[in-house]
Order: sequence, then C-alpha cells, then structure tokens
Amino acid sequence: MDTSVNSTVSAGTRAGAARWSAVLHRWPSVLGLAAATMMLATGANRETLSVIVSVAALCYLGAAAFDRPWMGWAGVGAAPVVIVVSELAGLPWWSGLAVVAGALVVVGLVGGVPRPPLTAQALALLGYGGLAVAALFLAPQVGLVLAGLVLTAHGVWDVIHYRRDQVVPRSLAEFCVLLDVPLGLGFLVLAAVG
Repeated sequence: MDTSVNSTVSAGTRAGAARWSAVLHRWPSVLGLAAATMMLATGANRETLSVIVSVAALCYLGAAAFDRPWMGWAGVGAAPVVIVVSELAGLPWWSGLAVVAGALVVVGLVGGVPRPPLTAQALALLGYGGLAVAALFLAPQVGLVLAGLVLTAHGVWDVIHYRRDQVVPRSLAEFCVLLDVPLGLGFLVLAAVG
C-alpha cells in the first residue's frame, strides 16, 4: 500500500478514535440528553417532571448526608425503589421521598457531616421538591409550567455544583444539567403550544 494512503487511513482512524474518546468522556451529557429526549418524545407529564426534580434534589441531599459524593449516583438507583414502595403502601410517591429526606438529615446530623452542605441540600430539597409537589395540585397546564420551571431552575443548581465540584460527582451534576434543562424547557414549550 502507498505510504500516503497509509497515512490517510491512520489519520482517519485517529480522528475517529478521538471522536469516540470525546463522546465517552462526555458520557454523562450524552446520557442526560438521551433521557431528556426520550421523555420528551414519549410525552412525560407534570408528575414525571415533579418526580425527576424531587429525586434529583434527594440525590444531592443523600450525598451531603453521608459526605460521600458517590452516594448521589446511588440515590438515582434507590429513589425509584422508594417511590414504588410508597405507592405499593398506598401512599403518594412524594411522601416516601419526604420520609427518606428526613432520615437523611438525621443521619447527617448524627454522623457529624459538615453542616453547610447538609443545610443547603435540605433547603434545596424543600424548595425544589416542595414546588414540584405543589405543581401536582394545580390545574394541569399551570402545574406543567411550574414543574418545567422548577426542573429548569434545578439545572442552575447542577451547574453550580459542577463548577465547584462539590457534594456530588461532577458526572452526576453534568448528567443532571443535560437532563433537567432540555426537559424543563421542552415541557415549557409544550405547555405554551397547548
């Protein structure tokens, strides 16, 4: 084979490998955006948005309560279990998350974790989660707008944590930004067009 052909093939292979490396390095963004796209395409509703923002805030609280950033990712897997158990017990999903949130605050206080992050995450859960749950009790269109706004606003919280590299892993904050903002904004557009 001609050396110029070999160098062209080599350069193309390296460029392809570099593209895949960049995608793999940004896996949280790809995963978050894929999840947001799937939910927009399948027509998630205000309850779905409310669950997402409440779970996100609970994951941050869990990481702060144990002073272990990786616990944020563990919360992504554990929160759906809490939701299912709550509903099987005949309780609204948000009540189960509220019980877990209270337990996490107690664990953090008893465990002596740094108070500022624990307090900030508990207040964030009250604010974001409270507004998300309130969206369920409003007229459907108004509730959808509120849930979309709250989810989009949580994206700002994610960016702050990503930039500071605190409380949760940067990968979780990155994932959440690319889930929360497109999904929240997408549903605001859907609410506007009816």
